[in-house]
Amino acid sequence: MSDGTDPKLEIQMLHDRVMVQVKPGAGERRSSAGIVIPATAQMAKRLVWGEVYGVGNHVRQVKVGNKVLFSPDDQFEVEVQGRAYLVMRERDLHAVAAEPSEDGTGLYL
Repeated sequence: MSDGTDPKLEIQMLHDRVMVQVKPGAGERRSSAGIVIPATAQMAKRLVWGEVYGVGNHVRQVKVGNKVLFSPDDQFEVEVQGRAYLVMRERDLHAVAAEPSEDGTGLYL
């Protein structure tokens, strides 16, 4: 776990599955005037960022600790040790955030 506060998850994801945790408030956004627009008020499908907490042995481009961009719709939700996670296939991920670099944003889209 990247923040060091979670106990180690003793789960091995299978095949091409990825387990992701979305941080609370990840779907919320602010208008230019500073008004908070909740995730439930979305008009169009919106992608969200999450952190990878588990990967299967056939996952090629994502590792535990990566920040990934995905659509939270139609994903499977599971609760482990009192925390909610989403389980999806690697192909359902849209982007992976790389480490910040001096030359660019660090995002591969």
